Amino acid sequence: MKLYGIPNCNTVKKARTWLDENSVAYEFHDFKKLGIDEATIKQWLTQQPWDKLVNRAGMTWRNLSDAEIATVTDNLSAMQLMMTKTSVIKRPLLVKDDSLLALGFDEATYQQLFNH
Repeated sequence: MKLYGIPNCNTVKKARTWLDENSVAYEFHDFKKLGIDEATIKQWLTQQPWDKLVNRAGMTWRNLSDAEIATVTDNLSAMQLMMTKTSVIKRPLLVKDDSLLALGFDEATYQQLFNH
């Protein structure tokens, strides 16, 4: 299982703490250090629409120019944005065997996923 995010994000910190406290093994993928590849984003886009994967409430999105925002209209344009500005990706993403288990962190969802 892999948890995607950035280490200084409070929501990612909550997810990591929950997984650690509940002895759930995972590998952490740091967007800042490792980036993200096109194949991974394409896989996610088969499971969630681009507007769920792009965090339009976050500072990265809000700091984009109106012109940049106007170009994000479909999977391809969203994928390009996510690859160049990984902080715009909703986080954390919890993935197991290429299946997107959770987008963001919700304790009840994690409890249900792991029967805790």
